[in-house]
Amino acid sequence: MSAKKTTIHDIARELGITASTVSRALNNHPSISKETKKTVTAKAREMHYSANSLASYLRKGKSNTIGLIVPRINRFFFADIIAGIESITNPAGYNLIICQSDESYKKEVENINTLFANRVDGLLLSVSKETISTKHLELLTDNNIPLVLIDRIIEGIDVSRVTNDNFSGTYEATTHLIKQGYKNIAHYGGDFSLYIYERRLEGYKKAMHDHHLPIKEEWIAEHMVSREDAFDFTANLHNLKQLPEAFVCASDYAAHGVLLYLIQHGIMVPRDAGITGFANEPFTQYVQPSLSSIHQFGNEMGKKAANVLLNEIEAKSEDSLNPQTIYIKPELLIRESSNRNI
Repeated sequence: MSAKKTTIHDIARELGITASTVSRALNNHPSISKETKKTVTAKAREMHYSANSLASYLRKGKSNTIGLIVPRINRFFFADIIAGIESITNPAGYNLIICQSDESYKKEVENINTLFANRVDGLLLSVSKETISTKHLELLTDNNIPLVLIDRIIEGIDVSRVTNDNFSGTYEATTHLIKQGYKNIAHYGGDFSLYIYERRLEGYKKAMHDHHLPIKEEWIAEHMVSREDAFDFTANLHNLKQLPEAFVCASDYAAHGVLLYLIQHGIMVPRDAGITGFANEPFTQYVQPSLSSIHQFGNEMGKKAANVLLNEIEAKSEDSLNPQTIYIKPELLIRESSNRNI
């Protein structure tokens, strides 16, 4: 049998004061002295008291809890976003419930239902790669729960968004490779149905077009975000004697896969081939040669998204909400893999 849960009445009995005094002390009411607050707080901690969050919600109409759903928690970029979010939400008195979809639409729907049932005041979401519909998000918008899309965004729903300027990221990386003297340049992208990878592809194409360089469709690879897939695809191009001079990758893991293949086959980087990645994963600066990559400023993205969400939560009415889209400008970090001037 589980132990009986401590109540404010138990604390009041131990201290010889009223339950209402205990309640006011725990809620930092100005009518209660600092000494009494200190005594009550100490006794509550000693008796392992935890507040009834449901009762608090019913009383205030607010849970002071925010939900966050990301595709994968173990990615450095998303960890950076989470750190940025918490640096804003914690000082503001909000708890953060973090869920991961594992790139599954079904699990994303389950996460949203769970967070809704837990009465979150607002939600931050980076959609899974399987998410193509916004129907499941209507549970939030129909109940006037603020929703902010972060990094991976989706069309079809009128909510605020905070994301990278993915177009400019790959445009800058491609232009850099062209200025280094590379002409035959491939693009290894992600799932082009996702907005972020679509924009990265468009940035690559625009840079090639602006410099009057041909785009070969066989050098544009979709779903190419892992080391293994990039390694194998590069091997296939090499076997067909169609190996590009440079690779603009939408993932650092894909960039590393290309690098591993080229090194294994005696192709000198950056002399014979150039490579850029995307995300500035920690390993990129330690591999040999080090990988040029696009830094996405995940921490800043998290902070901006959290501030937007808190402002919407604190808004007095739905009419005062003004959905906005904020783009974070990424930065190309030039390292050995693409720099022929070293």
